[in-house]
Amino acid sequence: MIPISAVDIDEESERLVLEVLRSGRLAQGPMVERFEDSFARLCGVDHAVAVANGTVSLVASLQALGLGPGDEVVTSPFTFVATLNAILEAGATARFADIEPDTFTVQPDAVGAACTERTRVLMPVHLYGQPASMDELASLAARHDLTIVEDAAQAHGAKVGARRVGSYGLGSFSFYATKNITTGEGGIVTTDDSALADRIRLLRNQGMRARYQYEVAGHNYRMTELQAAIGLPQLARADALIERRQRNAARLTDGLAGVDGLALPMVRTGRSHVWHQYTVRITDEARLGRDDFTAALADRGIGCGVYYPKLVFDYDCYRDHPRVVAGNFPVAIRATEQVVALPVHPQLTEAELDQIVTTVRDILGG
Repeated sequence: MIPISAVDIDEESERLVLEVLRSGRLAQGPMVERFEDSFARLCGVDHAVAVANGTVSLVASLQALGLGPGDEVVTSPFTFVATLNAILEAGATARFADIEPDTFTVQPDAVGAACTERTRVLMPVHLYGQPASMDELASLAARHDLTIVEDAAQAHGAKVGARRVGSYGLGSFSFYATKNITTGEGGIVTTDDSALADRIRLLRNQGMRARYQYEVAGHNYRMTELQAAIGLPQLARADALIERRQRNAARLTDGLAGVDGLALPMVRTGRSHVWHQYTVRITDEARLGRDDFTAALADRGIGCGVYYPKLVFDYDCYRDHPRVVAGNFPVAIRATEQVVALPVHPQLTEAELDQIVTTVRDILGG
């Protein structure tokens, strides 16, 4: 089976983990600080505050902004559930805007239409590794005095022009096991705002400025030294990992062009895609449906995934939630019915890429 994702932990990570174990300090310490400094440089920001996971990075961002009951966040209906859960955990209300059909990220005009007098935060999701339309969203936020919190969980190192994601306000990243950069579990918040960075550092450490000096009601959001040790070497080779994913994606696009019923992912001009997922759409013109297609791939040894099979709020636990403002989002609904992610990770060999192309073309008759 060619897996949809693969974890590659090198010898340098093993060495750093052993260094942590021998140091006797396992909780947040100098290794985390090194990780934070390295990630801040990657994003081109002044501050990066490491936390326990990607969901926590979203929650802490909203808490640092002081969001609470009555405040609203506009985000995408086509995303992982952590996006919505973080808004609800912060006590805010979630509104949604439909997505662009070619990038799977929110439409700026739809975001503007979804805003109300209670809106305080725009939370674009850089889905599958491609940035949202950040220039337009940043302009919208500036006009209406809104804060941007980027859900960049899948987009480490992606760019809009020369600007990295995570630099438009508060950036939220995940280092879950399948992410482009992984620490097993982990997250980070990026920002140029010193006051917000300071508040998030307080929130993650039980609200303590110094030992037993409590300034806010806080939490345990800390990253461990072991997590940082796993991730540091990957940050050192982040550009090379991105380049390998981009080469693999280009190889898939070249090989799969012209197949009836197969809509290939595209990259908007002025944006760099880091290909957390290579997501195609099985359209109505295909000779078999999406579910039959994924079953055929599995039968032939090709891993794949459907990210995501429903809109984020289309579950019983959210349908009647008083702080979830659902709606009709036809582009996002169509995406839930058509998307399939194919392997694109850096560990793929040339032979495996050829096998993916040949298998997909054979199944769809291309």
